[in-house]
Formats: sequence, C-alpha cells, structure tokens
Amino acid sequence: MKVLGVTGMPGSGKSVFIDTALEKYGIVVSMGDIIREKARERGEDTGTTAKKIREEFGQYIVSELTVERIKEILKEDNEADFILVDGIRSPYEVEMFKENFDNFSSVSIFACAKTRFERLLIRNRADDSDNYDGFLVRDNRELGFGLGDVIATADYLLVNEDSLEDFQDQVREFLESQLD
Repeated sequence: MKVLGVTGMPGSGKSVFIDTALEKYGIVVSMGDIIREKARERGEDTGTTAKKIREEFGQYIVSELTVERIKEILKEDNEADFILVDGIRSPYEVEMFKENFDNFSSVSIFACAKTRFERLLIRNRADDSDNYDGFLVRDNRELGFGLGDVIATADYLLVNEDSLEDFQDQVREFLESQLD
C-alpha cells in the first residue's frame, strides 16, 4: 500500500482528487479534519487552531497526529491501493511522512486564484470566505505554513483548470500510472 500526500491551495481541487480516488483506490486521512476536530475541542475557528497548535506543539504536530492515524489503519487488514493524506501544508509535514513511510509520494493540485475563489464561493464551506480579501488572507496564512514550498517540491503536479469530468479523468489516469 502506498501513502500519497495530496496538496494544493484552497479550492484547487484536492477534494475532487480525493473523492475520485476513493471510487476505487484508497482510504483518506484528512489533515484538515484533524485541525477541525482540534478547533471544536478548543472552541476556536480552524485558522486560529491551525496556527496555535503549531506554535504550542511545534511544526510537526499535525503530521504527527496524521501519522498515528495512518499507522492505526495499516494495522488493520486492508485492501486499499493507497492511503491518501489530504491537505499537506508544510515541508515539515512532508518530512514527517517521508521519515515514516518508505512508499510516500506527493501530488500537488494546481488551479489559478480566480478559479479557486469562484469554486470556494460555490462550495461555501464554513472556513471559505465570500469575499476576495478574505480569500487572500486565507491564502497567505496557508502560504505562511510553507504550502508554496510543498507545492513546488511535490513529486507530481496535476493542473485543474478544465471541467470537473476532465479533471476526474486526469486523476484516474494518474492513479492508474502509480499502480504500475
């Protein structure tokens, strides 16, 4: 079983990648879900929690919690081709996964800012801004974690600027190539 980290800016298509992969190929562990769980426990918004837990426990904390979950999954008898790690945001996290899993690789999903903002308006999740200035604040927070470095150094890059169906086909082709 391979461990595949999925990264990209908010609205780039990480969730579409994950949903398409789950049709056939894997299990997902979401780093964002871990942050959202911690935010609920702390009574904070996700952005505040994402920043504060790194300040309190170090840059590796989210990846450490994610590695623990993956190791629990690996203990179970599992038929999945991949464990998909959704939402890697820092080089520290990539380093942690590479240290813990020999079969780790990463894929970056790219879409331009205009496309991503339009998608976030449609998605309308609680942590999505409905104005461009708020969108840029979130982008800058994510980039502050080192997300730009993670995107730039990913093992693979998929561009998601076309239709949903085209991107889903691209994801399927990519995953098939990883199984060879």
